[in-house]
Parts: sequence; structure tokens; C-alpha cells
Amino acid sequence: MDHLDSLRLFTRVVERGSFSVAAADLGIPRSTATDAIRQLEQRLRARLLDRTTRHVAPTQDGRDFYERCVAILADIEDAESTLRDAEPHGLLRIDAPGLLTRTYLLPALPAFLDRYPRIDVHFGQSDRLVDLVREGVDCAIRVGELADSGLVQRRLGTLAEVTVASPAYLARHGTPQSVDDLEGHRMVGFLSSRTGEVLPLEFSTPSGLREVLLPCRVAANHSDTTADLARLGLGLVQAPRYRFALELASGTLVEVLPECPPSPTALSALIAQNRQLSPRLRVFLDWVAALFRT
Repeated sequence: MDHLDSLRLFTRVVERGSFSVAAADLGIPRSTATDAIRQLEQRLRARLLDRTTRHVAPTQDGRDFYERCVAILADIEDAESTLRDAEPHGLLRIDAPGLLTRTYLLPALPAFLDRYPRIDVHFGQSDRLVDLVREGVDCAIRVGELADSGLVQRRLGTLAEVTVASPAYLARHGTPQSVDDLEGHRMVGFLSSRTGEVLPLEFSTPSGLREVLLPCRVAANHSDTTADLARLGLGLVQAPRYRFALELASGTLVEVLPECPPSPTALSALIAQNRQLSPRLRVFLDWVAALFRT
């Protein structure tokens, strides 16, 4: 294993906290990984990693060396990308909500892979706060307001929002014809990831954006759950339109006040602060942003 490959291996071991996982990421035997790190420590005359039977963690020297390695490897990859015949290459690990991935990213993915034949993509699907470095994820794509996580946020676009309710709910409470008609209605609450409080409904009106906080007996912090609660007839709910595409098409849910839509919600990428954008991640994020401009 040459010097640069050993640096790449070392950074991966630190990030994954495991020789076995790092070796699997790089497609090499675990024994090769352990020998390469041992040789690296001997060459540097420093102990870089503390090893236990369950976990691997960097020493203080190892943490300092890791930060330098990340910057060096990023500079090398960026320099290589400027060569005439160079093209973005390598494995991308992306974490994004499952429904958004299936609705927007996967249908267009074959064209991206054709354009960049040396890039491979692994998708993780979640809405949770991901430890990008520890889990070996290049970026997380998230919808809506984001809590301050210490990560770099890059805006990718916006998603149209919609207000919906079940036919059974509207049969009981009536269909509002204006924002002023919402008195007596209920909402399914969506809990803010930042404050833990229920977010008000939003409506665009000729006089500006109006926020309305209706009574709610149930609330959740995940759009899948609020959609289920809306289908059960427990109140009005707002979310990105794509979230309810199938329900609106089948009539399971009905759009309410379409002339007063909520404000669009942000779509953002989260990236670790100590990382420069690799060429493969840069072209991927540019591609995602372009999807939401069309």
C-alpha cells in the first residue's frame, strides 16, 4: 500500500471507528488494513490509534494527524480534478429521506450515472441527525427547518407545500373557503426539531403570509406520522406536496385552500465542516439543485 493509500485508510479508520468497517469500505482485507496502519505508525514514530476489542479511537497525535490528512487528501483530489482528462470518481454516500429519494432522485439517477460513469452512489434513507464523519456519509439531504448542528448547510432548492385533510374530516367540520373560515377546525401538529413546539399552519394571502395555530389533540415530529394522522381524520396538516401525491390522486386526502398555499419549504444539504467538497460531491449537489430548478 503506497503512502497516499495509507493516509486514506487512516482517515477512514478514524471516521468509522473500526478496522473491519474501514477495510470493507475500501475493499481490502482487514489484515492488510491493520498492517498498513502499523507501518504508518512505525514510519511516523507515533501512536495514532488506541485499539480495544470493540472500538478504535485516535490518540491526540492521531486527531492532529487526521485533520492534516483530511486537508491534504482533499487538496490532492481537487488538484487531480483540474487535469484535462480527469473526471469525478469514487463512492458517494448520501443520506436522504426515503420518499424524497424515490420521488425525485431515483427517477433521474440513470442520467447522472451515465454522465459520470466513474461515480458510484450509496443511499441511506432517514430523517435523523446523522454523524457524517463517524458514519462515513458524504452529505445528508434534509427538508424543512434545520436545527443548528454545527454542519455546513447548502441550500439546494425549495419544495411546494400543500394543506390537506381527509374527506371524513371535511364531512364533519366542513370545507373552509377562506383562512377566516378556519375557526372551529383542528390541525395535526408538527413538532419543530428546533424548539419542540407545534408549528403553526401557514397561508399565503393577498395581504401577506398568515400563521394560524389551530387546536390540536395529536402532534408528531415526522411527516409520515402526521400523514397517517391526517388520513385518520384528526385534522388539517401541511407538508411538501410530493409527500401527499398518491393520497391526493386517490382521494384519500383532499387539498384545502389551494389558493392560499403555505410558503415553500427549504431543501438543504448538510456537509461536515472540516471537509472540502470533493469533485464527486460537488457535481452531485449541482445535479440535485438542477433537479429542483426544473
